[in-house]
Amino acid sequence: MNRVMIGGVPLGDGAPCYFIGEIGINHNGDLGVAHRLIDAAAVAGCQAVKFQKRTVDVVYSADELARPRESPFGATNGDLKRGLELGADAYFDIARYCRERSIAWFASCWDEASVDFLEQFDPPAYKIASASLTDDALLRHHRATGRPLLVSTGMSTLGQVDHAVEVLGTQDLILLHTTSAYPAKPKDLNLRMIGVLRARYGVPVGYSGHETGLSTTIAAVALGACVVERHITLDRAMWGTDQPASVEPHGLCRLVRDCRVVESALGDGIKVVSSDELAIQKKLRRVG
Repeated sequence: MNRVMIGGVPLGDGAPCYFIGEIGINHNGDLGVAHRLIDAAAVAGCQAVKFQKRTVDVVYSADELARPRESPFGATNGDLKRGLELGADAYFDIARYCRERSIAWFASCWDEASVDFLEQFDPPAYKIASASLTDDALLRHHRATGRPLLVSTGMSTLGQVDHAVEVLGTQDLILLHTTSAYPAKPKDLNLRMIGVLRARYGVPVGYSGHETGLSTTIAAVALGACVVERHITLDRAMWGTDQPASVEPHGLCRLVRDCRVVESALGDGIKVVSSDELAIQKKLRRVG
């Protein structure tokens, strides 16, 4: 199975799991919150943080933007969506801050103009959200950048994933098994799909989790996920639609730590007698 390089870091078989702190829109339009979330990801040992970028008037219809919806930004859904979008100045600040914290950053772009916008920052990769999996034009626009692509497979049939892989090709492609519910119920996670995707497409496969708790994400690593992405928040009680399905800083530290322990424990599948067993063998075994 081919490895994929993201910013000089290998992903795939034999490489350490790559951890992405999904900031998304959990910054609530506040750069100070974004900085604190970047700090939390860096302290926990994540290799990257991820944001979301949309051209609001392209992604949403006029009717949807006019729909009444109360938020700190106003009384319509458009007020909310525009309030959560970060502009060029904010992203230049994010790029600077991530350099200072020695952590990579990139984004999931929901439209072609957002890809073009992000290109000025020379991102090491792009993430394609589950909602965009069936948008062939957007897939091709991403592929034209020549950058590695992480593609979430939630809310999709296997046939739709087949088609997306056909459009994108397998070069520099990482698939992420995902259940697109917020939060997702453990019984719906279907973690065995990680192995199915690996066998079907021959590309590195990771896991993007939207469940509460950590144990099922740790299980995903045990089942072969080479990338882990979890939404992160300063406090799950903060205002925002994605906060309840996110991991707080202390939980993120535990998650990365425990996944690293599992990675170490998996071994290579070759049966050997460990050096620590030899003394016990000599003490307890009556017949050689």
